[in-house]
Amino acid sequence: MNIALEAWAMVLGDLAQGRDNNLNLIRAIAATAVLVSHAWPIALGGGTPEPLSALTGRSLGTWAVDVFFVISGFLIAASFSRRPDAGAFLSARSLRLFPGLFVSLLLVAFVMGPLVTTLPLATYLNDPDLSWFMIRNMALVSPLYTLPGVFETNPYPTVEGSIWTLVHEVVCYMGVLAIGLLGAFRNQRKMAAALGLYAVAWTAYAVIGEGSHAKIDALHRLSQPFAIGVLFFFLRARLPMTVWAAFGLWGMAFVFAGSAIASLLQTAALAYTVFFLAYVPRGPLLAYNRIGDYSYGIYIYAFPLQGLMIWLFGPMTPGMNILLSLPITLMFAILSWHLVEAPSLALLRRRSVLSV
Repeated sequence: MNIALEAWAMVLGDLAQGRDNNLNLIRAIAATAVLVSHAWPIALGGGTPEPLSALTGRSLGTWAVDVFFVISGFLIAASFSRRPDAGAFLSARSLRLFPGLFVSLLLVAFVMGPLVTTLPLATYLNDPDLSWFMIRNMALVSPLYTLPGVFETNPYPTVEGSIWTLVHEVVCYMGVLAIGLLGAFRNQRKMAAALGLYAVAWTAYAVIGEGSHAKIDALHRLSQPFAIGVLFFFLRARLPMTVWAAFGLWGMAFVFAGSAIASLLQTAALAYTVFFLAYVPRGPLLAYNRIGDYSYGIYIYAFPLQGLMIWLFGPMTPGMNILLSLPITLMFAILSWHLVEAPSLALLRRRSVLSV
């Protein structure tokens, strides 16, 4: 109660100063939620209902991915606002995204793949799909989710299943870059116009274009939480953080469930809750920031390692798949952060210092 009352006097912009927040922890929880959600199709086969699907219309994994995009929209907007330089922006986004992805794909394709494929090693290594697995998945545009002879007898015979969202995140990044170069972060009217045009385009597609193309449908859905994150950044100086507002938004989402605006209200309530939890609770939770940011590593390693558990130990329940795969996924995520991702970001910081 005291937290809620104190928050009335604080707006998001004041609370979001510096890096002392719970965003790393929230993203790690969201990445773990994706792992939990994927345990159902991985263990029981495609089409198996995932947690929360029947109750909310969205799987646990879908809610978790929305958390990622909401946070990303806010932080990417903040990043360009702080340093409105296209080169620096693109370098920062590339070094955060691609080094960790490249190493994970290498390990999956050239370490795990040869060990589990049903093909002779020479046949596997000479299969053109092996090269395409690296090329297409690094390019993001048309990912390849299978490897020759790998996981063919698993209930869900794919190797990668999470990286499909990355291309949509990159497109959202480019949207921020575009409006940033047009001066939207220095002019409130331009920002309001940009967000207004997005809202019109989003609504128009929802009415006349939904279902016409799977990838555009996915971008249409995922751009919504990202845009709401950008909107929260835009409104941060006037947006009070209180638990009562969060309850109010969830109440509205419940009342209008099944309506045309249900998705928008659910995402807005989710976004508000995420930022409340990120910036209002203090104390011991902040200690997580001293450990590292393991969310991306959990996200990119979980799916292949969950499939590997099925290959190693045979049929299992989703709960057993979670129990077996989560520790090893966390281990790879920790290694990825400390050996690949953090050094890449450090390179970016060194370049920034040298360019001053």
